[in-house]
Amino acid sequence: MIADDSALDGYDIIGDVHGCADALVRLLRKLEYREQNGVWHHPARKAVFVGDIIDRGPQIRHAMNMVRRMVDSGSAYMVLGNHEFNAVAYSSHCHHAVPPPLQRYYRRLGSHLKTTLDDYRFHLHEWQDLIVWLRQLPIFLEFTHFRVVHACWDARRIAQAADCHQGCVLKDDDFLAQSLLPATEPNRVVERLLKGTEMELPAGRSLLGADGVRRTRFRTKFWSRSPQTYGDVVFQPDGLPDELVHQPLSADEQKRLLRYGSDQKALFVGHYWCQGKPRIIRDNIACLDYSAVKGGLLVAYRMGREHTLSNEQFVWVQSD
Repeated sequence: MIADDSALDGYDIIGDVHGCADALVRLLRKLEYREQNGVWHHPARKAVFVGDIIDRGPQIRHAMNMVRRMVDSGSAYMVLGNHEFNAVAYSSHCHHAVPPPLQRYYRRLGSHLKTTLDDYRFHLHEWQDLIVWLRQLPIFLEFTHFRVVHACWDARRIAQAADCHQGCVLKDDDFLAQSLLPATEPNRVVERLLKGTEMELPAGRSLLGADGVRRTRFRTKFWSRSPQTYGDVVFQPDGLPDELVHQPLSADEQKRLLRYGSDQKALFVGHYWCQGKPRIIRDNIACLDYSAVKGGLLVAYRMGREHTLSNEQFVWVQSD
């Protein structure tokens, strides 16, 4: 746990940047941060980034350098997103023979990371140094009165992560190697905390997303109080087919749902491609990913000493 600094007025938790460096500059200015000697800082606050700084956007390297300088100078914290994990995972084998069971996985990672790898193609030493740096970052952060994780706070998986270098899990070579293999405990930790909870569609059913990918699973809420149907738990931009919205949850599906209680600390996540005007999910949960890289909003939440979240504390800028 990070002890809150009593000298600070609070923290600004910032959503998925995805290479939108210009939008990040505008957001920091709106939050009254100032650039000095190449580092953005605030005299009475610190930023907390929820991960996914890289991939997809037009200024990936610039955005990553901004965030890294803030973290290294002590003016910000950052947790890993699934895209940073992908970068570390890909780089762990990119100069070695990939074991046959992982070859398809690595081809997929290379495709996902294409824009990032292109941006660093003439800066290979910088890329290698970045991978070393990312491996030192935590997979979650817990402050006195709030928590930050990229996708999902699962107490069991958080405890497992905390036991490995106090949550900086990628420092551990064995953890990293195991995290790439399905059905291992490190893999379950990474999948849950960085990608959230999912549910299988009924046998034979699939969903074609707006990104052109056909899936047999859908992302689910981990905070529903009394869900009864698929429609009660779906949480993703791509809705379910009408005939599945009212599909009753089976007893087994109900049992496997994760629930983050209303009595828990305030929690901030990214990852989920929300749209529209930023609003809290519940008075102790907020998502800060509002699709900046798709022309949406780059969003921050101004957290003070309060324990209950409010819509009035969101600050955002329109992305290009």
